[in-house]
Amino acid sequence: MMISYLVPIVLLFMLIAASIRILPEYKRGVIFFLGRFQAVKGPGLIIVIPGIQQMSVVDLRVITMDVPEQDVISQDNVTVKVNAVLYFRVVDPEKAIIQVENYTLATSQLAQTTLRSVLGKHDLDEMLSERDKLNDDIQEIIDAQTEEWGIKVANVEIKHVDLDESMIRAIARQAEAERERRAKVIHAEGELQASRKLVEAANVMAENSAALQLRYLQTMSDMSNKNASTIVFPLPMDIMEAFRHMQASPAARARTGEGRPNDLGEG
Repeated sequence: MMISYLVPIVLLFMLIAASIRILPEYKRGVIFFLGRFQAVKGPGLIIVIPGIQQMSVVDLRVITMDVPEQDVISQDNVTVKVNAVLYFRVVDPEKAIIQVENYTLATSQLAQTTLRSVLGKHDLDEMLSERDKLNDDIQEIIDAQTEEWGIKVANVEIKHVDLDESMIRAIARQAEAERERRAKVIHAEGELQASRKLVEAANVMAENSAALQLRYLQTMSDMSNKNASTIVFPLPMDIMEAFRHMQASPAARARTGEGRPNDLGEG
């Protein structure tokens, strides 16, 4: 008699023990009653009747997924290997369980195809210099397609863009040529600025001849400090003007007819 009462009690305790589920704060349970969706429960203590109810547990924390290395052909026909990292989380446990069989695998495959398609529309220079823009474009595309699965893509980061050795050497030559171009441009700009300053200095000296004379004296002072054996005597500009007038006087007289012998006196 005692055993006959004990068996149902033990079975009841086993049923209660099997029905009790405890979910932590970061998990939710999707409950199905006889195969139909009933509710999303958790966290805390949950009662699930075995055989009648089923529960699928969903983790709400951010999942870090490594996107495998992909072979990408850029728009300028350069083959590169690119890998990335994807950060996403489940925001709607009901959709994540009902709408897709395996949301983690589906998101991974979608990230791989999106990475290849987006990077294939850009040049190699854009892949190397505009990663932030490419990350945003990939994140928006994946997030829009996974929204119906109850998944929110928080961020996408391109980690590595691996190039062939030949392409690395070509980029190095391109960078060297770019540096040489910049050096020539800077040198030309310096020459232009120097010429402008020389013109300004010449205009200032032209206003006063004494300024040019002082410049001569400064040049002689600089030469004397270098133990040079050459002696330079500055010649005032006024004397040069006098010589020029003296040279111009015979030519002026010749033009006016002065100083020519008289026709009557010849012979």
